[in-house]
Amino acid sequence: MTKTPLMTGERVIVAVVVSRVILSLPLSLISHGFSLFLLCLSAFLVEIRAETSPSLLSRFSPRRGASSGILLGAVTLPSVMLSKLVQLTRSISLHEDELSHVTMQYWAAAASCCAILIYLSVIMSQAKKTESLSSSLWLTRVSLTGTVLYGVACFISLSMISHTGLNTSLKMLWMLFHGLAAVKLIRHLLCTFPSCASIGEALLVTSGLVLYFGDFLACTIAKICENLIHVDLVSISYGIKRTDTGIIVQGLLLGLLLFPIVFRCVLHIYELSLRKRGGGQRNCSDAAKSILFFRVVGRNVINIHHSSNTLIFFMVVAVPSWMQFVHVFHQHPFLWVLTFVFSEPMKRISLCIYWVLLIVVSVSRFYSISRSSKVERILLRKYYHLMAVLMFLPALVLQPKFLDLAFGAALAVFVALEIIRIWRIQPLGEPLHHFMNAFTDHRDSELLIVSHFSLLLGCALPIWMSSGFNDRALSPFAGILSLGIGDTMASMVGHKYGVLRWSKTGKKTVEGTAAGITSVMAMCFVLVPVLASMGYILSQGWWSLLLAVTATGMLEAYTAQLDNAFIPLVFYSLLCL
Repeated sequence: MTKTPLMTGERVIVAVVVSRVILSLPLSLISHGFSLFLLCLSAFLVEIRAETSPSLLSRFSPRRGASSGILLGAVTLPSVMLSKLVQLTRSISLHEDELSHVTMQYWAAAASCCAILIYLSVIMSQAKKTESLSSSLWLTRVSLTGTVLYGVACFISLSMISHTGLNTSLKMLWMLFHGLAAVKLIRHLLCTFPSCASIGEALLVTSGLVLYFGDFLACTIAKICENLIHVDLVSISYGIKRTDTGIIVQGLLLGLLLFPIVFRCVLHIYELSLRKRGGGQRNCSDAAKSILFFRVVGRNVINIHHSSNTLIFFMVVAVPSWMQFVHVFHQHPFLWVLTFVFSEPMKRISLCIYWVLLIVVSVSRFYSISRSSKVERILLRKYYHLMAVLMFLPALVLQPKFLDLAFGAALAVFVALEIIRIWRIQPLGEPLHHFMNAFTDHRDSELLIVSHFSLLLGCALPIWMSSGFNDRALSPFAGILSLGIGDTMASMVGHKYGVLRWSKTGKKTVEGTAAGITSVMAMCFVLVPVLASMGYILSQGWWSLLLAVTATGMLEAYTAQLDNAFIPLVFYSLLCL
């Protein structure tokens, strides 16, 4: 049995963040705060049990060198959604539809995390038979019981909410759907991509994906019920005013994430045809796989059940038609994108040219440095954080709506390139794999490289979530400030000048953390007058800002998780309060 301290630095910071969120709640959200407290307690018990006996989760292969991160992964997304609710309650002209929408998003995120905690607890309770008698078997029972009680408390609290527009049975059914989907998805991620993520990282990704695409599904169900059945089934997800950009990004990303499933089916059909013709067990070669891939995304070069025509129809007709069904577009969504870009050609085309030049110069320079010098890999990666500041900060100030669309396009490109790299699609697969490996570290694996995704999403998510009512002008900058400024300065100063370490086993230093906190506060002092001169209403208190920056900096110092994923969300939730 591995002995681990009961209270680690990461757990203390998580407790501080959750306490800050709960203490900021108005009386109308007390039941939500109580549910978040129970979720935090349940995740704490599950994490202790998992790290006390790591063999209990031996069916998974989490990332080596990282703690389980169950507590941090379970409370991050619900804390963000609850902070958004606190922000909405401060609105003078409160929009009931938007409040109901965020309320159901909070409960959906909580349901996903609760279901995963129950799933992990059940696994550990089943594995207790192989544990020695000296193991803390009671902790498994307590964690499972606490998580189930949390689910019951959520059921009672959610059934008492009247402004969601749904009756209790439909709300419970919708929450159950999120929970089952989250359990299914986290099992798939951990088994398909072993050693690529910790349990907490997989938990955050799973709950985020289920929440994001479940919302798009809710729009579809609501539209069907409105048009065909004349029943407002999911009014909380369809009643708010949705932006064209948000619908296009959601639909595009959903189509790209479904593409590997379609391609795998096509590949399976092709291999079956090879076996029938050859009479034996034959697998598709890399060359044939590459030809099939470009057939699938391009022209119909060979005739295998017309799969290419089917997929082109899926991406060019089916997905855009889905977008148009959910949201009213007066033209094809791709034509809408072109119209949007060229509506302000001088500003947006110039910004695109600036981004392309900066990417080409920076990436070529960084790649040559990685091959010819002895620069530490961690410092080389931080150059990309600085590049993100140079790219996104001017665009967020000058062209925020265009930046929303650009983030979606960039994420789509990253997904497509990662698919090509994983499948080793010729001729780009191998060169792309070697190029990406020049910037990886111990948190990446050859199977799945996630650092560039986490950096892009870390900058994009606070901006996407700040759409609509936002009385905290600095909250959209949470990702750029925490990753581009704070994390970069902490790493550089800590690597070069750091002496005092926060722990005996960790590499984070006191000097680096102090540099990160100081640099973020200094950047805030610069941003505030600029935003004020542009007409933004700045109601953020400096003491609350200092608390948010300090808590985020300390979490970066203590966590062993992928900080690009967690730090921006925690910082954003604290900035909203």
